[in-house]
Amino acid sequence: MGSVLTFVRDGLASMVAGLGTERDKAASVYYTEPTIDQQQLVAAYRSSWLPRKIIDIPALDSCRAWRSWQAKNPQIEKVEAEETRLGVQSKVLEARKKARLFGGAAIYFDVGDDASQPLNLEKVRAGGLRFLTVLTPRQLQPGEIETDPLSPQYGRPRDYTIVNGVSAQPKVHPSRLAIFIGNEMPDRDITSGSTFAWGDSVLTSVMEAVKQADATSANIASLIFEANVDVVTMEGLMAYVGTPDGERKVTERYRIAATGKSINRMLILDGNEKYERKSANFANLPDLMDRFFQNVSGAADIPMTRLFGMSPGGLNASGESDLRNYYDRIASSQTLEMQPVLSNLDECLIRSALGSRDPSIHYVWNPLWQMSEKEKAEIFKAKSDAARTIAGKGGMESPLMPVEALSDAFVSELVEDGTLSGLEGAIKKYGTLAQQEEDEDDLVAAAGPLSDDERRSANDAAPRTLYIRRDVLNADEITEWAKAQGFDTVQDGLHVTVMHTRTPLDWIKIGQAAEWSAEEDGGLKIAPGGPRLMDRFGDAVVLQFASSRLTWRHEDIKRLGAVTDYSDYQPHVTITWNAPDIDLSKVEPYRGRIILGPEQFEEVN
Repeated sequence: MGSVLTFVRDGLASMVAGLGTERDKAASVYYTEPTIDQQQLVAAYRSSWLPRKIIDIPALDSCRAWRSWQAKNPQIEKVEAEETRLGVQSKVLEARKKARLFGGAAIYFDVGDDASQPLNLEKVRAGGLRFLTVLTPRQLQPGEIETDPLSPQYGRPRDYTIVNGVSAQPKVHPSRLAIFIGNEMPDRDITSGSTFAWGDSVLTSVMEAVKQADATSANIASLIFEANVDVVTMEGLMAYVGTPDGERKVTERYRIAATGKSINRMLILDGNEKYERKSANFANLPDLMDRFFQNVSGAADIPMTRLFGMSPGGLNASGESDLRNYYDRIASSQTLEMQPVLSNLDECLIRSALGSRDPSIHYVWNPLWQMSEKEKAEIFKAKSDAARTIAGKGGMESPLMPVEALSDAFVSELVEDGTLSGLEGAIKKYGTLAQQEEDEDDLVAAAGPLSDDERRSANDAAPRTLYIRRDVLNADEITEWAKAQGFDTVQDGLHVTVMHTRTPLDWIKIGQAAEWSAEEDGGLKIAPGGPRLMDRFGDAVVLQFASSRLTWRHEDIKRLGAVTDYSDYQPHVTITWNAPDIDLSKVEPYRGRIILGPEQFEEVN
């Protein structure tokens, strides 16, 4: 029996439909190696805003929040001062931009010795890091490639040559360079020449999408000039234009007609002539343009909200998830790409700043995502509660660690995250907890909690229920807005409730209103803008707004023992109790200023 040869192919083919055959036009599509020279890259970067933003935005986002050094305060100040002297942040930003544009770039850091030899970190002393220079692939030529698989530099150049236009071209050892790559090559064995040590430009894989978007935008702009076209039908036109004299007469005829036609003048036509206007339809052009922009956004891996500054479409769409994913990717590139590249430079930086290397010194990248005022208040409260628990809740329990150590750590945490501005200066002025002398209150707290009789003997104020409000002083402005939005009635005495609790409290311990106010008279001004929402609390229609001062004041009173009916506090002004038929989704929230008076204390009825 003869052998049977079976041909197997992984693909879809149909002789009837022509799929996968020579009649299928898609079957002739294939990919070729991209070729974009540096002149074209520079021209695109300089002449078109899209390539410039694709190059600049990720580079800027990876450097703009920068990093925070973790060390003792004097060490941090010296390292940051050295960073400022050398311009490290701006040099890294420049190198990142050029690496994305040209496929690679490097920062040369000079320590005053032979640059062709491997870097010896132990020889770097205070002030030893002299300057930083950013070099592009045209200025930094790779040398012989390391082919020993057992070498840590396998597959990389053994050295580089700085091309400076003079006869003596200096060589640089790779350990003295912080080398950034654009898009990594998938397999360096298929490349050759000077491109071996570098990568592809970021624009290489997105240029087609950019060109399509640019061309579409240019064509739409050209279409604007053809938005309205005048059409005149003339009997016997072809016979007239058949002779030079007839053509001249026709041209002159309609030149005069076009001159006379306007909004304020009339158009005179012959009885056999017909005039009409053709208008272009632009209804679908915005959607078409958006599709090309989405294509560019996907190719560049940058959200449209960041690349084009466009608000996201769709119901309740905010673009927050896209930005969070994008910022997570930037954070990953900082940790996986930038941090290893900068390792030798950072080692030199620390030694140049301090004169030696403290093994405990390190840094963390600052997050790009910025929290809202409410989120900051919640985190501050959580940290404060945790610190209070560790400290033993004011003497009611045994502390879990020395209070002085906890105080120093908590102060450092608040300074690092910027929760309390000016805290570091205040600590320097007044000293830390460990530097304070114990007073009578400290001794009493250390002695443990007091009994009920002992508390009474301390002349505490009689506890009572508590209702705190702030009256709205510019109620007329809010009332005028409410009437314009269709509210028939607005309740008298507009106010903001700060606290409503039936728990008996010592009012004196609650504190003075001025301590939680920005004005000397105890008042508080809510600036225009910011998040404003309309909502219903039962029958009440309320205007919600954000205020960290009101939120912190509410949470501080809860810390003193107040119990409320609601777990979360949201500052709001009740507009009316009688508006059941109003559709709040069509009401534009009041966005002006809100001027609040001082706190008013009352008992709960």
